Amino acid sequence: MKKKLLALLFGTALVFSLAACGGGNDDAGEDTGTDNGGETTADAGDAEALYEKSCMSCHAADLSGGAGPNLQKVGAKYSEDEIHDIIVNGKGAMPSGLLNDDEATTVAEWLAAKK
Repeated sequence: MKKKLLALLFGTALVFSLAACGGGNDDAGEDTGTDNGGETTADAGDAEALYEKSCMSCHAADLSGGAGPNLQKVGAKYSEDEIHDIIVNGKGAMPSGLLNDDEATTVAEWLAAKK
């Protein structure tokens, strides 16, 4: 009985972790998020909140990586435009469309400063 329960809990955790690292792309490209007075999250310039919402599950809270690569010094390797392109189009196992274009611009600018 304990083995079955453990297997069920492990399986459930695995499904949720896989879904968090690329799922929830139903509204990709749409500007649905507003937070104050009609401003989108990208308009508010809150790159860290966007990162937490869409990137942290694979790249870790401190940008050290996990399922995705370490981003702590990503600005030393890629330009802002290259980072934007990766966010919008995906690369390797990273899916495309996790952020809309404006959100990707905000996060790319923030990550490009990480050197």
